Amino acid sequence: MVLKKTLFDDNQLTDIRKEVMPLERLKNLEDKITIAIERVKTLKEEKLILHRKIKELEVLLGEKIQEIEQLKSEKHIIKNQIESLLDEIEMLESEKE
Repeated sequence: MVLKKTLFDDNQLTDIRKEVMPLERLKNLEDKITIAIERVKTLKEEKLILHRKIKELEVLLGEKIQEIEQLKSEKHIIKNQIESLLDEIEMLESEKE
């Protein structure tokens, strides 16, 4: 005698649960992958922005280094002029005595 399975049989409910669980797990995995993809896109955009900012700052740094070198050069020139003037004053004072 073969028994017919009904919706109320435990075995059939287990089979239905077995089918639903993998689908839920697959949906959960799909959601996680979607979130991961969005995060990767966001990080790539942030990386691009940061690289642009680095380039801007490198250019600014180069300009500032050039400005510092120019100021050092001017300082050296002014120092030499002052020393020359002091030497002339010293020579005038020597002649005066």
